[in-house]
Amino acid sequence: MKKILLAIIITISPLAHSFDHSHVSFDLILQKYLVETSSSQTLFKYKELKEQGSKSFNEYLASLSKVTLSKYGTFTNDQKLAFLINAYNAFTIKLIIDHYPVESIRDIGSVFTSAWKKKFFNFLGKKSYLDFIEHEMIRKHFKEPRIHFAVNCASMSCPSLMPFAFAAKKLDFQLDTAAKAFLGNTEKNQYDGSQKKLFLSKIFKWYGGDFEKVHGSVLKYVAPYIKTSAENRRLIGNEKVRLDYLDYDWNLNEQK
Repeated sequence: MKKILLAIIITISPLAHSFDHSHVSFDLILQKYLVETSSSQTLFKYKELKEQGSKSFNEYLASLSKVTLSKYGTFTNDQKLAFLINAYNAFTIKLIIDHYPVESIRDIGSVFTSAWKKKFFNFLGKKSYLDFIEHEMIRKHFKEPRIHFAVNCASMSCPSLMPFAFAAKKLDFQLDTAAKAFLGNTEKNQYDGSQKKLFLSKIFKWYGGDFEKVHGSVLKYVAPYIKTSAENRRLIGNEKVRLDYLDYDWNLNEQK
C-alpha cells in the first residue's frame, strides 16, 4: 500500500509544481481591465482593480513568485522570455495598485530608491525589483530588442500594454505585433517629410545600443514600420534623414 501511495505522489508531484505557460489567467485580467483608445493607446483600469480586488490576479502573481531559479532553468528560451515579460508587466500593475492613487509611476519610491529599484515582490527565490527583471534577466540574457515594445512602464509614452499575455508558442508574432503597434503610432514615432526629420521615442535614445547590436542601426530597424511613404521609409533606412526625440510623457496610463 505504501508503495502505491508513493507512486501516486511521484506521479502527481510534477503536476502540482507545473507552471502554466499559456499565462491565461493574466490574459483574462488584461482583457477585463485594459481599454484601447482611438489612437491605439491602451489604458488600464487601476482604480477598478484596486477597488474590486482580484483573486485570479493575486493567484497569478503568486504563481510567478513560486517559480524557483532551478525551475526557471528548465524552461525553453521562449518560455523564459514570455515569463519574464509577463512578470514585469504584472508586477508593475501590482506596484501601481499598491500605491494608488498616483499621477505617475515616478511618484513611487524615494529620493534614494526609484520605483524600478524598489524591492516589493519575491522572484526566483529572492526579494526583487523591476529593474532586475528588465536589465539583469531580459536584456542581459536575450538579444531581443523588441522586448522594449513589450515591457510596460505604466506611462503614456511607453509602448502600450498589449491586450494579451505573452506566450512561448506565439512569442515571435506577439513581439512583432507590439513593435508594429508602437512604431506605427504617430503620437510616439513620426516622420516630418518637410524637414526630412524623424522624431522617435526616447526609448531609442536610451536603448539604441540594443537595436544596433542586432540590426546595425536604429534607423535601419524602424524604417519598415514608420507610417510614411515608401520613398520616405527608404530615406530612413539609408540614414538620409535627421533624427530627434520626442518628449516623454510619464503620466499614468490610466483609464479614468
